Amino acid sequence: MKHASLQIIRDEHASVAAMLRSMRMMIERGPGDHPERFFDVLRAMLFYIDEFPERLHHPKESELLFPCVLRAAPSIRATVERLENEHVNGQKAVRELQHLLLAWELLGEPRRPEFMTQCRQYVDFYLEHMRLEETVVLPEAQRVLSDAEWKALDEAFEKNDDPLTGKHPQNPVYDRLFTRIVMRAPAPIGLGEG
Repeated sequence: MKHASLQIIRDEHASVAAMLRSMRMMIERGPGDHPERFFDVLRAMLFYIDEFPERLHHPKESELLFPCVLRAAPSIRATVERLENEHVNGQKAVRELQHLLLAWELLGEPRRPEFMTQCRQYVDFYLEHMRLEETVVLPEAQRVLSDAEWKALDEAFEKNDDPLTGKHPQNPVYDRLFTRIVMRAPAPIGLGEG
């Protein structure tokens, strides 16, 4: 049986992973001759991560998915506790990155190395976080959850409004955010001037 929430979670993970990899590409390229556009795009990317995954995606995993799976499969408790801890600290980490980016933009090159180091670590951390969810929690969920639990999960996740997946009802505010990122990020990251 196919469950909509599984596909939504995977699609949302793919969107976040694409954003994270694009951020990494942006920082490796650096501001070049267009620092205003560079900082604007990175701010928008970090805002997306703070706005969508931290406020919509993670709470549904923490409040709905994880408890259901743990009730039926307590053997994955250590993994779920790790993921929960990462959810709790995720918003703080992205906010710290936003602050470090602003410090680099306003205070100049001496602040660049700290942002670059923290950003690389954050991208690696987040990609590993999603990998754990997809290789441990989701397979276990498929094995142990009841039809009623899947129905509740499907209904909850179908309400998500991720601008990057393009498969769910779009919110015009998020559409503008996505358009801003794509149109201003330089090629091949986005459609902006290289």
